[in-house]
Amino acid sequence: MIFGKKKTVAMQEEIPEEEPEFILFQGAINGDNPNLKANARLVQAGLVRSKQMVTDALNRRAEMICLESKGDAAVVRFYIDGIPYSGGRLAKPQALAITQMMKLLAGLNVQQRRKPQRGGIKADLSGVPYELSVQSTPLADGVERLVIRADNLKTKSNRPDDIGFSQDMKKKIRAHSAERSGAFLVCGTPNSGTTTTTLGVLRSVDSYQYSIFTLANMGSQDLTLFTQFEVEPDESFEDSVTRMLRREADVLFLNPINSLQDVQRIFSQQHRLAMITEFRCKDAAHGIIQLCKWLKNPKIVADGLKLIVSQKLIRKLCKNCRQAFRPHPQLMKKMGIPPEVKTMYRAGRPPANPDELEDYVPCAKCGETGFLGRIGIFEMLEMTDGMKEVLTTQPSVQAIRAQAKKEGMQSFQKEGVRLVAEGITSLEELQRTFKTR
Repeated sequence: MIFGKKKTVAMQEEIPEEEPEFILFQGAINGDNPNLKANARLVQAGLVRSKQMVTDALNRRAEMICLESKGDAAVVRFYIDGIPYSGGRLAKPQALAITQMMKLLAGLNVQQRRKPQRGGIKADLSGVPYELSVQSTPLADGVERLVIRADNLKTKSNRPDDIGFSQDMKKKIRAHSAERSGAFLVCGTPNSGTTTTTLGVLRSVDSYQYSIFTLANMGSQDLTLFTQFEVEPDESFEDSVTRMLRREADVLFLNPINSLQDVQRIFSQQHRLAMITEFRCKDAAHGIIQLCKWLKNPKIVADGLKLIVSQKLIRKLCKNCRQAFRPHPQLMKKMGIPPEVKTMYRAGRPPANPDELEDYVPCAKCGETGFLGRIGIFEMLEMTDGMKEVLTTQPSVQAIRAQAKKEGMQSFQKEGVRLVAEGITSLEELQRTFKTR
């Protein structure tokens, strides 16, 4: 017995515990890499803690981290598939060290705490490349809110199929862009996938048949199918478009709209090139009204806008643990689900019967959330003759939506029903996503 105990101890000593693998920060995206030696005290206080926090978040599949002071402490929140989860609490000095460390790694000014700053970090965790977007926002008393958004470059995709574009949606974008004129706009609220949707619209254009130029900052995007255009000093937007046309440009991709001047430029030149960009707004109908307010003339919008897209992100059911059920015929009829759909799915959940809990194995793939990843759900309004008439006679959100429904345009409801029927999401998730609308 004594020998057995000694052997057990010896075996435990021979097998050292594995060191946790932390994220590797590989430099600022803007190329302004920090001087760690000159910031030795900050590095000592914040580097390891920053690695621990980001590593924990990524291992839990978080796409966003928010670090913010609450009273005498600071709270960390991880956003997993858009849902906030607790990431723990920190003392204020620890939170400050992490915030300043992440700013330093992102090539930002650690001395500046009174103005918002935004940067990025290239990183790697277990061989998976990431881009971390780092944003600091000043709050009261010199405190800052830190927000980190993580893009997994191994799985990130802007291909229309991957982000949820239907075949009909892609077909219509291609048909309209073939006219090589007009504004193609995407609008949405923060963190709703607007930029990804805009890139999806861009990639729906037939780049083998039409020449696509870009004035936008493409970041790490593959430019193989696009031409990055360089604007000459003091050159007007009109002159830039003229030079692009001399090089046989058909489509122009632009940075997001941030001012009235941006809108005016687009609608003054949209008859010469198809123009694709994005702006911030609640949804497509509100976006059209916003354009009318900016330009103070609905006819300009009616004549220049080809289509406008808005989106929401909706959680996808985890295929490993989703639960099938047979829907009630009346529910299917009410939701507009085709009668040929015999099976629907809901998120996996623990057994209701306590006797079955002993054999229940939590899903390791989704972390027992029942969902794994998100997909876009889209509405697309086209500037048809009927929509133009509404816009020039009674422009309102209600009238625009009524006309879109009358013409059978793509709506959130239609797309939601399609995703439920295909088993990609659940009715409960649709209700959660649109409950505030």
